[in-house]
Amino acid sequence: MQSTVLILGARGRLGLAAARAFNDAGWRVLGQVRPGAVVPKHPGIEWLALSLQDTAALAVAARGAQVVLHAVNPPYTQWESQAMPALEQAIELATGLDAVLMLPGNVYNFGAGMPAVLREDTPQLAHTRKGRIRIAMEQRMRRAGEEGALRSVVLRAGDFFGSGKGSWFDLALAKKLRKGKLSYPGAWDVPTAWAYLPDLAKAFERLASRALAESELFESFEVFHFKGYSLSGADWINVMEPLAREQGWLEKQAVLKRVAMPWWLFKAVGWAVPLFRELREMQYLWHTPHTLANDKLTALIGPEPHTPLATAAQSALTDLGLLPVLLHGTGAAVIACRP
Repeated sequence: MQSTVLILGARGRLGLAAARAFNDAGWRVLGQVRPGAVVPKHPGIEWLALSLQDTAALAVAARGAQVVLHAVNPPYTQWESQAMPALEQAIELATGLDAVLMLPGNVYNFGAGMPAVLREDTPQLAHTRKGRIRIAMEQRMRRAGEEGALRSVVLRAGDFFGSGKGSWFDLALAKKLRKGKLSYPGAWDVPTAWAYLPDLAKAFERLASRALAESELFESFEVFHFKGYSLSGADWINVMEPLAREQGWLEKQAVLKRVAMPWWLFKAVGWAVPLFRELREMQYLWHTPHTLANDKLTALIGPEPHTPLATAAQSALTDLGLLPVLLHGTGAAVIACRP
């Protein structure tokens, strides 16, 4: 029988990438979006224009779904008011459907004192509001599992890029690329974790398939880490510079100009611009080296889905409209596809 997945927030970057990955793997895909949302035409996605708050109607429309992927991402400035309520609705929905709930996790949980290599059992010592919210979300899922009401999985990853707008990739790295500049929010020599969304989406699908095939492995609550890439600002320069040169964005200069993120400005106007205040709270991440160990994940699903960085960067830039669909001379097909 064909397996069915319900993706909450399916119009977002992760949601849409996941919908495509599940569809490509042969799943029936139900994509929840808010009423009135404009959705792309995709023959493999059945769109459900229902509010997440209307869990009763959603449960009826999604009857038979064995997996619920919680890809809802509240505005960055509204996590405190929206993140936990949205998760509670997802838990209620997954419980009613007797489905496995999947949540994309991040590294906020570990705090500024985190070690260079993050594992599933690394102590979670968040010192920021957002980090404490993420810990509370995972603890809530764990409690629901211990109470026997829910089977759930967290797949933790680094900073997203690819599949559209809304990440540091487009807000910083690619913003001034056509002017021969690469903006970077952190120290140029500090490696941090990144996840190319189409790869992460495939990992979610493979994990979901194993969860259905071997339900005894997912009796309550499990956490897995997706490694993705470990990249410094210098690494991004190395991969973006040839692309910029090929497009003629460097003009007479031979290299991309490095531009540092003006964190002083974020601090100065944070009182008036809530987004700047929220972003500055997470500044420490860009000065703290970290990578995710994926041993537990690969032991279960095999090799982690991995696109070569140059190809992933090309696709991500194409999604932003900065490169043509096929980059001359590479023959790399680009997938157009946003937490």
